[in-house]
Formats: sequence, structure tokens, C-alpha cells
Amino acid sequence: MTYGDVAEAAWAWVRQQVRWEDGRPWIPEYGGGEKPDEYGDGMHSGIGGLAYTLAEIRLTRPWTASEQELATAIGDHVRAIVPVSTSTTFFEGLVSSIGILEALDEPGTDAALQRIQDLATDDGWPESTFARPTYEPGAFGNDVTLGTGAILLGALWAMRRGQDASAPARQAAELLMGEKEELPTGLNWQFVSRRFLSSEPAEMPNFTHGLAGIAAALAVAGVELGQPELIEAARRGAEHLITIGINDDKGFRVARIIPWAERHGDEFTFNWCHGGAGTALLFSALEYADVKQVADEPPETWHRRCLDSVRYSGIPERLHPGFWDNDGRCCGTAGVGDAFLDTGDDRDLEFAVRMGDTLLDHAHHEGTHAYWRFIEHRNGDPLLPPGVGWMQGAAGIAAYLFRLQRVLSGDQRVVDRMDNWWALRP
Repeated sequence: MTYGDVAEAAWAWVRQQVRWEDGRPWIPEYGGGEKPDEYGDGMHSGIGGLAYTLAEIRLTRPWTASEQELATAIGDHVRAIVPVSTSTTFFEGLVSSIGILEALDEPGTDAALQRIQDLATDDGWPESTFARPTYEPGAFGNDVTLGTGAILLGALWAMRRGQDASAPARQAAELLMGEKEELPTGLNWQFVSRRFLSSEPAEMPNFTHGLAGIAAALAVAGVELGQPELIEAARRGAEHLITIGINDDKGFRVARIIPWAERHGDEFTFNWCHGGAGTALLFSALEYADVKQVADEPPETWHRRCLDSVRYSGIPERLHPGFWDNDGRCCGTAGVGDAFLDTGDDRDLEFAVRMGDTLLDHAHHEGTHAYWRFIEHRNGDPLLPPGVGWMQGAAGIAAYLFRLQRVLSGDQRVVDRMDNWWALRP
């Protein structure tokens, strides 16, 4: 079977999981599961994530009538929840809603931006994630998925799509600049700033929850908002990141948790969320901002070293239990493949093809359908149930296979998203 064949089979399985309630669609987190109590609307594992698969399909072939119906229903549903949304996150909140609506070319981003403005406080955007005993009262996150960085990413993306979003973008950038840590080695940002913590933080310095993502957003913001001080802050953040990583003949890599302990599993991973595939986005952002050097090397050199760390890591082989047990976009094979396709480099295309071949090898086939089951090696039954959605399921993996098939046929068009548009190469 070709990449496109398996993509269509996986998409057919995802479509089979779509349920309807009062005219609104939803999906379970896992195949055949129940309706989620929460997080069922957004991009990560909810119905909204199917918007990105539909956007990929639209570049591959025309939508069917039922796909058009689904796209319209997702847009209607997201618009309906915007006025009552209290979360702003990239994965599940109002920033997620912006990405969903824009992926479908559906209206409503202006209302999501207004709701973001309505929820803003002088310190940032409250999020239930940070209203827990782990943090001091009034805690806010800084990262690009759950915190202020997510607002910045979403606002910049809305600006790119023609919306007036400079006000939330400037507010988010200003707040992030107020949370920076001045160090002898450069600048740093915590997932949650130290003033909200009663103990020394455990840092997650890669893209999704830490320094790499925050600095990437600031670099791009500096260009889009005409604020060079943001670019300089991002450059200094990259300088510090380099000091806490390893740079050798196997590329540049940063531990996924600092300080690391054996209970955390492998010290290094190589995926979009906590590894080189995502951390490379920082150096692409610095290239976009026309930064000439970081730690005496051009950003493109560090970008290549991030990807080299992935290439020489041993993935997608499962070198030992717990190593590379995931094929999804967030934490596994599909996300890595997408990062390598983004460069437009023939060497990287070869590696992206290897990721695609692995996804074909790992696919479970059931009649005309296909899906993937990840592994939790500590469980008695290590095979997890098959995920449905965008970041950890068949919808996201299918989108990658659709794209790979298209690229190999000579079609270089790409679905740009708020977390990668500055990194795309023709």
C-alpha cells in the first residue's frame, strides 16, 4: 500500500469514530471510547483537530460532500463555544480555536481574539492548569502551549491571516519580557516563573513548555511587530539554551527535563514537544528574524545540528523499552517526519520517507481501516488503545502520510500552521 492508501484508510477509521449530538460532532480520545468529559473540542485530541487533517486533504483531493459537512459542523461548533470559553491554550482553548477556524477558512477568529482580550488581566491569562497546590495563587504559565507564549503564537498567526491582533500580541510579548531571567549565559524563561513556585523548578527547556518555544515566539514577534528588542531577547535565550545542551558529532540536543532523574525515563528525546524536531523551530525563527550568529555560529547551523541529533539518535528503531514508543505528531514519528519535510532539503526528505515507511510498518489494519497503537512498556498489556485525534492519533498521522505522498509526487504545497509557518522552505 502507498502512503496515500494508508492515509485514506486511517482517515476512514477516524471518520468512523465521529459521533453527533444535537447536530454537533465529537470524537473519543481512543477508538470506540466514550465522549470526553473535557478537552473534547480542541486541537490536541478533540474534534477541532480534524480541521488540520481536512486542510491537508484539501490539498490532496477535493473534499467529499460528507467531509464538507464535517468541516462546516466543526466551524459552527467552535464558533458556538468561543463566547463561553475560559481557556486560552494552544492545545484546547481560544488559541486552539483560532487555528481550527483558520485551517478550515471559517469565520470567527475575530470573536476568538475579542474573547482573549476580554479574559486578559494585567498579569496574563488565567488558566485552570495553574490553579493547583503546586503553584502559588495567581500563577501564570509562560510557554507556547499553555501559557502567555500561546497567546503570542495565536495572535501572530491571526495577524498573518489578515486579522487585527497586534494588541494581544504586544501585550503577550511585554508580559513575557517581564518574566525573563537574566543569567551570565543569556536569558531564560521558566514554564512557570519562580515567583509562583515554592521550590526550585524542574525545567522543560525544549519547544512546548520552555525556553526554546518562548524564544521562538519572541523572535517571530520581533519581526511581525517591528520590535527588535524581542529578537535580541530571543537570541540571548538561544545563547543560554546552547549552554545547557550537548553539541557533539551527534548533533545538538537538550535534556527534556532539568534536573533529570531516572524516574523521568530517557534523559533525551527527539520529538516535536521535547526534542530536536521541535527545538529546531527556535533556530528557524532566528533565521526568519535575520539573526546572524548565535554562540558564534549562524542559526541555520544550530537548526541543522538539532535535526542531526534526531537523525543520529537511533529513531525510529525502538532501542529499548520506553524509547520511541510513539508514532504521533506530538511525541513521535509523524511529528518528526513533518519537521524534516519542512526544510525542503533532499537529505531530509530521505529521512522523512523513513518515518513514513515506519508508519506503514506500524499500522494496524482492520478491513478497509487503519490505525496505530502506541506502547506503554510499564503496563501489563503494553499496547495502548488507538488514538483518534490530531496530536496523538490517527488523524494527525494520516495528515502526515497525505503530505508525504503529495511531496513525493512533486507537489510542494504545504498546510502552514501557527507553530511552523516561519520554518517552511519551498
